Amino acid sequence: MEQVRSFALDHHGLVAGICDDLGLIKKINQRIGSQDCRRVIQPGIAIKAMIINGLGFTSRQLYLTPQFFSSKPVERLLGAGITAEQLDDHTLGKALDEIYSYGATKFFGEIALEIAKEQGLLGNTGKLDSTSFLVHGDYARDEDNIDTTPAVGKESDTLKKAIAITNGYSKAHWPDLKQVMLSMFVSGAASLPFWMQAQDGNSSDKATFQQSLRAASDLRKQLNTDDSFVWIADSALYSKESIQAIDHCTWITRVPESIKECKEAIEKERVLDDLLDFGDGYTGYLTTSDYGGIPQQWLVVHSVAALKRETETLERQIIREQEHALKACWHLKNMVFNCRCDAEKHLADFAKDFKHHNIQASIQELRQHAGQGRSKKGLLAGLVGYTIEAVPLLDTVKKARTLRRKGVFVLATNESDKTQMQAEIILRNYKSQQSVEQGFRFLKEPQFMADTLFLKSPERIEALMVVMCLCLLIYNFAQHKLRAALEVQKATLPNQKKKEIANPTLKWVFQLMKGVAIVEIYDKASQQWQSMVTNLHPIRQKILKLFGGATLKIYGIL
Repeated sequence: MEQVRSFALDHHGLVAGICDDLGLIKKINQRIGSQDCRRVIQPGIAIKAMIINGLGFTSRQLYLTPQFFSSKPVERLLGAGITAEQLDDHTLGKALDEIYSYGATKFFGEIALEIAKEQGLLGNTGKLDSTSFLVHGDYARDEDNIDTTPAVGKESDTLKKAIAITNGYSKAHWPDLKQVMLSMFVSGAASLPFWMQAQDGNSSDKATFQQSLRAASDLRKQLNTDDSFVWIADSALYSKESIQAIDHCTWITRVPESIKECKEAIEKERVLDDLLDFGDGYTGYLTTSDYGGIPQQWLVVHSVAALKRETETLERQIIREQEHALKACWHLKNMVFNCRCDAEKHLADFAKDFKHHNIQASIQELRQHAGQGRSKKGLLAGLVGYTIEAVPLLDTVKKARTLRRKGVFVLATNESDKTQMQAEIILRNYKSQQSVEQGFRFLKEPQFMADTLFLKSPERIEALMVVMCLCLLIYNFAQHKLRAALEVQKATLPNQKKKEIANPTLKWVFQLMKGVAIVEIYDKASQQWQSMVTNLHPIRQKILKLFGGATLKIYGIL
């Protein structure tokens, strides 16, 4: 029998401690699972295990969860009597099935909003965005994905369809692969996700954003949250139909430049002298609009940083287009047309392919002598067709016209009272939209649950997306808690360059905790294992004390 054994604790105790501090297991078990005493692993523990796995950043798929926990101190992380072998496909799959039966969106929304309210982190704005996730494997078509399992607490008594896993517009630029879509709202100082919804792979933001906003609003009302809330989304939300459908909410969104009134507002910004200065390189002016029959404030904003960024992008596009045009003109020169009319028609169509270049061209007659060998002296060559000599030239007028629209965008809100929604507030709220985009970047981290969207059914994939969003919630809350504690104590932690900072990322803190282990020594006298936590140097102890709560118990610091 071995006398000494060790387990890697690393940062996993931080994740487990945050889950315990938030009462996550209890919140989950109150909604799903059974009271059967023979069930060893309740869904709360199974989902907590998936969160620890997901935030392990080890690129380990769900079906390898037992292997992941085989080298970890499972009882410290999940509770007494729990073993790695119990976290098998059946245990995790059953928990996912129960999430789907309860209603994935309803399940996540209730838990996330409850946590946000308890921690005072709900905030007064909600930012909406969507992204796509690639899916591996073959799945039945959406009309076959109907759940007929009766369950207490389901979203509806009627049969519901699982998401359709299919091809669609790929934000990851892999149009040949199947995908699913995820819409998500985040809110508050910690950017906690408080609402999510898995959607079909071919769903459109323009069609789903207003549905998502209404569904999230209804959930907030059911949970008696504050009604003074501002919803923020990108331009996919803005259309006559959408803003009419959501006029019961206060919203801020970007106006698409395809709208005529938006183009006119941007052009007007170029000739005004008395622009408002918002600082940080932002200027603009306020105007009003009744687009779609809804009274609105429009804020036309010019950004120096956006102008620089978009100008550089335009220059790269022009260079790529010129390279493409030169190659296309070379191929065009080698084409032969039967008549001048055909050549002129092809040239007209050819010139339309280039946005910033004009095609300077001339049509030439192609003459050749008939027969083989050297032609006889004095014999004129016969006309056999027409060719096109073409050269691309940059259209400076088009380029200048395009540049006039760069760096300027229009924000709209249906809060027409300027005392309630001032220009600075509109801009500041919209700029916070990046918090949901940061959440999506986290979910798409290569080491985060890599390739886990390869399950047996669309229902389980929908439930797994709930677990992914719970991972994001735990991560963002833990990062906010750490930074808040550093601010209160006026303390710092070293970054990668050993510089003391007050706003470290949680992922870097996870790296600082790598190497913490549990060493167990078998005591023959008592015939029991005696354990100790090793490698807790001062910086790691400082991190643990900043988190406090259940984390201290897991790491053996009383």
